[in-house]
Amino acid sequence: MQKNNGLKILFVSAEVSPYAKTGGLADVAGSLPQQLKAMGNDIRIVMPGYKEVKENKKYIADFPVQMGPRKETCIVRSDFMNFNTDGKDYELPIYFIDNYHYFDRNGIYGHFDDGERFAFFCNAVVSMLPAIGFMPDIIHLNDWHTGPVGMLLKENDEYGRIYEKTGTVFTIHNLEYQGCFPREILNFFDVPENVFTPEKVEYYGSFNFAKAGIVYCDVINTVSEHYAGEIKTPEFGAGLDGLLRKRSSDLFGIVNGISYARFNPARDSAIEVNYSEENYLQKYGNKSVLQREMGLPEIDVPLLGLVSRLTGQKGLELIFDTIDDILKLDVQFVLLGIGDPYYENAFEDIKKRYPDQVGVYIGFNEKLAQRIYAGSDIFLMPSRFEPCGLSQIISLRYGTIPVVRNTGGLAETIIDFNKDPENGNGFVFDDFDPQEMLNAVNRAIKLCKEQNDVWRNLVKRAIGQDFSWKNPALKYLKLYNKAINNGGGK
Repeated sequence: MQKNNGLKILFVSAEVSPYAKTGGLADVAGSLPQQLKAMGNDIRIVMPGYKEVKENKKYIADFPVQMGPRKETCIVRSDFMNFNTDGKDYELPIYFIDNYHYFDRNGIYGHFDDGERFAFFCNAVVSMLPAIGFMPDIIHLNDWHTGPVGMLLKENDEYGRIYEKTGTVFTIHNLEYQGCFPREILNFFDVPENVFTPEKVEYYGSFNFAKAGIVYCDVINTVSEHYAGEIKTPEFGAGLDGLLRKRSSDLFGIVNGISYARFNPARDSAIEVNYSEENYLQKYGNKSVLQREMGLPEIDVPLLGLVSRLTGQKGLELIFDTIDDILKLDVQFVLLGIGDPYYENAFEDIKKRYPDQVGVYIGFNEKLAQRIYAGSDIFLMPSRFEPCGLSQIISLRYGTIPVVRNTGGLAETIIDFNKDPENGNGFVFDDFDPQEMLNAVNRAIKLCKEQNDVWRNLVKRAIGQDFSWKNPALKYLKLYNKAINNGGGK
């Protein structure tokens, strides 16, 4: 049964920008539904009602949710995400699943009972829809926090009858995070005991939330075709590569887009000088502002930027191994990031050694991030692995040329300039090797310094590329129809 337009979609995510954010998942959850709404679909978002987001939200309903031997009250509140696309105003409904016991606390993750908290969230989501009178054609689940929803629809007879015509999609944004919790978590779901087997949700004695999504959803996708292939290998499969190979015919990859309304150098209020493809040279007015803010001399040298979570995934060791050689090339380097204290301290040490060349801001600062994207010449992204990556796409939007490793979504979005001067939009290296990264950085710096006109054409080309959500959203609609045919609505 093919539905070409007007799908009813429930988009389920643990975080949604601008309400709650720790990473790229929130950006996707806050922007892909907007594009789908603008294309004529009845899409609604649901997320947990964390303490910091539930104020000033409209009460919708409340009902009991069975959590093992006891009941917990779910309170559903709502809001509208207002946005404008192509000159037309839209309202996108978003629901908040609230419970004092689980969500009236600071922070999104990292609590001792996260398994129980997100078990409640999943149970509440499937109980919510009859209460609000919305029966979706598609339930789109995102990352481990939502995986058990797929299990509930297949293993609970009551839910199976209610949602028999509903298809399910499970999107893996980063397979490194799977949500593994003690076996006892199964007791919070009204499903048979035989669900806890290696063929279903059991994973080395633990209940694996992500595995539940992979096993039970009608279609699985991840955020680039390249990463969809990588996770079927032992190197990137994080222990689930065998299962993903088994479900290979239902596994797809769609590269993320970004919101071109939010990330728009022509209108971005966070940057000092606005610019576009037509007047792209105005970009360089942002460089001295960034240098001044980061405590660096306002001189005309290539400025390398990095905005990142500071984790092992991001390949930061390659920067540590090459930073002395990079800075000998008469450049400056600025970093904005937060994460592992080891990486935070290492970058602070580099700053102390090179106070006139290196600026470091440890923490989360969205406005400074925009100024780094706009004010830098080159953007570093040497990731060990990268399911999709948004930073390289944002940097292109701001005319800052990426240097990336050939992995995951980086491989799909960045074309090496030296290999393809007509279409290249960055500089790419293959192996996870310091010398390879240094060579790629060297190529970028050399072009920036020595071939001014060529570099400026590259900057203009980068700004003019289209990485909006329009094309990815069309691919998601095809995926939704496949899920409807695979599962619900046959």
